[in-house]
Amino acid sequence: MNVASYSEGKWVEKGTKTDLISAVTGDPVATLIEGDLDYRAMCEYARNTGGPELREMTIHQRAFRIKFLGQFLMKHKEEFYELSTHTGATRRDSWIDIEGGIGSIFTLSSKSRIELSDLPFHVEGGMERLSRGGTFVGQHICVPKHGVGVHINAFNFPVWGMLEKFAPAFIAGMPSIIKPSPLGSYLAHAVFKKMIESGLLPEGSVQFIAADKPGDLLSHLKSQDVVAFTGSAETGRKLKAHPNIIANSIPFNLEADSLNCSILGPDVTPDMEEFNLFVREVANEMTVKTGQKCTAIRRTIIPKELVDDVAEALKARLEKTTIGDPSDENTRMGPLASALQNDRFGEQMQKLMDVSETVYSGNDNGNGAYTSPRVLLCNKPMQVDEVHTIEAFGPVTTLLPYTNIDEAIDLANKSDGSLVGSLFTADDDVATVITLGCAPYHGRFMIINRDSAGESTGHGSPMPHMVHGGPGRAGGGEELGGARAVLHNMQRVALQGSPTTLTRIVQQYIKGAETKESDIHPFRKYFEDLEVGEALTTHRRTVTEADIVNFGNLSGDHFYAHFDDVAAKDSLFGRRVAHGYFVLSAAAGMFVHPSPGPVMLNYGLEDLRFVAPVFPGDTIQVKLIVKRKTVRQKRETDKDPYGMVWFDVHVTNQEGVMVAEYTILTLIKRKNRLDMDLDTEEPSEDQS
Repeated sequence: MNVASYSEGKWVEKGTKTDLISAVTGDPVATLIEGDLDYRAMCEYARNTGGPELREMTIHQRAFRIKFLGQFLMKHKEEFYELSTHTGATRRDSWIDIEGGIGSIFTLSSKSRIELSDLPFHVEGGMERLSRGGTFVGQHICVPKHGVGVHINAFNFPVWGMLEKFAPAFIAGMPSIIKPSPLGSYLAHAVFKKMIESGLLPEGSVQFIAADKPGDLLSHLKSQDVVAFTGSAETGRKLKAHPNIIANSIPFNLEADSLNCSILGPDVTPDMEEFNLFVREVANEMTVKTGQKCTAIRRTIIPKELVDDVAEALKARLEKTTIGDPSDENTRMGPLASALQNDRFGEQMQKLMDVSETVYSGNDNGNGAYTSPRVLLCNKPMQVDEVHTIEAFGPVTTLLPYTNIDEAIDLANKSDGSLVGSLFTADDDVATVITLGCAPYHGRFMIINRDSAGESTGHGSPMPHMVHGGPGRAGGGEELGGARAVLHNMQRVALQGSPTTLTRIVQQYIKGAETKESDIHPFRKYFEDLEVGEALTTHRRTVTEADIVNFGNLSGDHFYAHFDDVAAKDSLFGRRVAHGYFVLSAAAGMFVHPSPGPVMLNYGLEDLRFVAPVFPGDTIQVKLIVKRKTVRQKRETDKDPYGMVWFDVHVTNQEGVMVAEYTILTLIKRKNRLDMDLDTEEPSEDQS
């Protein structure tokens, strides 16, 4: 197969050819065609063709495209698995990369549709009141940048690394230029080719560079562009220091390999379940992907008195590791990604061996890309800096003994920043001290005991719901984290003006804005007919003592402030008041339309505040305002297509004073089906 660039909407099939070698057989598995690419033109094509196409869509429309893309790729996963074997990955390893990558974009799509606005931009947070009278307010929004996202990916996860960057950029409305590592690029290329074949991605929204190095690509970037890099800390720092990146203040998200650690708590003894869980996790992280993970456990921090116990337990587990052809289902660990990677691994291993002793070295046959797991021991980890600065990118960990909790924390933090740390302990007090002591130096920290281990996703698995990245050596960047990943590719803008003006701009009702009284009850309107800012002002209702008594008897709420005149005089209110939940219920009775109509149900309530008391004899009135709208996908099990509408509810008394305010969430029928309704597949886990 040929690995070619996809530039300006066309495949570039001519150029310098280089064999891409199978890590398993040592034979060519594909041919890299390095064409003569015009990087300036590629950037302009992305900005001028892909960008406008994406920005015409709403965030939810873009997120649905990503969902459908994930479903399309899943249908072809077996083709990807077959190719992945040549990278040295077992079926288990490939699952992390292939289905883990596709699963990540399902999650990112779902989280974006749940948490972000159904607009071309996102309205972030609530309104900020900037003046006493409320006529001058502020509102943050996040808008698509008018640039291109350049994604430079590492060799160890050709699929996951590509998709976890591409999906949030696409949902944000930013086109991408993807540059994989040549090593394993045939797998990234196979997935990319299917992405283009899907027909789901607008022209210019994504391009692919098949090349050893990015050439002068970074020289053509502008201030609206974004760079996301995964790889070695050394290469990342070099690219981040590019003069053009600095001159134009171009955001550069760096996620670098780091010397991650796992700590065995001082409370754990060899007969405890946490001990076995710890040993299993360390051994697993050494052998999954042959230790070629940016999150692998490089430093194993253990109580000094348990060195021998941990070493023996690790050796016993690693002895059972079957090394060989990753296509064989009995193989536990395949080769490194290439013979060159094996050479580099050996060089770094030697540096570590010079300052430590070897506890376990397996049966290394030194054949091509194959190697074996290694366990080292450094008896003076506080004095030997090399174990905290040298990373051998392969199946190795170094045991670092500690004498007390403070020393364990110091050892964990001595690498000056990592992507992930983990702690195995049965003592929550120990967990609290160590976690808070380590937290500033690690992007993620996993605490495991027997209660959580059964469902744990593991030390080395960054989940799309949670942030991935870390301080210091880990690059100082952040990716994933659900909808946060999308916002990294957008520009946050602080808008200031009158509530009415900002409501018009952000297409979401802002408190204090002018409203338009609806001539038809909003609950009689279909989703498409409702307009943001239209309102219904209800009739009035006087609250009586009988209302309070009846509500108390019905609900069982006989709190003294509602029933005891004497005690109520000493309360905050000075006299008896109506139940807040009575006011809430009475308000619903005032604005709900009783007849069947487009409203399917009210399914939630947000931001409820009882602002002022309601006394017997007070008269209340309700104003119902359309705040915002979101289209929902019609599924096979839905009787009718529908959308979600948020209504602001303002309850005032006879003096016009607000006594309660909240937002209700409703499902309202749509008149029409949309393109996204054509997808009727039942989603699997994380595909919602």
